[in-house]
Amino acid sequence: MLTLDHITLRLGAFAIQSDRITIDQGICGVLGPSGAGKSTLLSLIAGFTRPDGGKILWNDKDITVLPPDKRPVGMVFQDNNLFPHLSVYRNLALALTHSTLLSQEQNRLIDKTLERVGLSGLYKRKPGELSGGQQSRAALARVLLQNRPIMALDEPFAALGPALKNEMLDLVADLATERGTLVLMVTHDPNDSLRIAPKTILVAENKIHLPVDTASLLENPPKALGQYLGARSYGQTPK
Repeated sequence: MLTLDHITLRLGAFAIQSDRITIDQGICGVLGPSGAGKSTLLSLIAGFTRPDGGKILWNDKDITVLPPDKRPVGMVFQDNNLFPHLSVYRNLALALTHSTLLSQEQNRLIDKTLERVGLSGLYKRKPGELSGGQQSRAALARVLLQNRPIMALDEPFAALGPALKNEMLDLVADLATERGTLVLMVTHDPNDSLRIAPKTILVAENKIHLPVDTASLLENPPKALGQYLGARSYGQTPK
């Protein structure tokens, strides 16, 4: 269980705050206007940004001041954040060890994870030799190898075509169920949340709001979200 306990943050003219918010296991979407602080929210949870006030707790343990590598969070960034000079294999190996020599078990885990995300046989390639979808899969594989209980996704599939994006979303949903992972997914497309996220957090007007039912939020969005979404129809039911 992840808790944001009256978080406050100010960065120049930007400010954001929350009441006490509890996020349970499962998939939770994060929606809001551009610049509202969606990525900032994930950065706070992952430890790349430290709040000015309040606490972040995981299973009632205060993790507010822990560095990113000590937190229970694996993060997939918008640009996938793969090292361009390293092969897929070496990028994934860094999730397990900084040693150049891996054990037989570690190699087995990498092979199994590459197979799970559909990248078997591509471990020698560098990121620049992969398609956008393959890079997204490699970034997801690296987070899976970290095997942390929270997965933070910052629009990693935004550049993919609809069919491939849906395939990746469904893979995330399957993996979250298999592993019992808490997934926080920032997206600019409400249909992403409708597809796999029963609950959604609205970030708008300098506030991180409580998680609510995704379909209900989109059927009757508050003014800030409605203006951002425009006149659109979201008829797809959650998976």
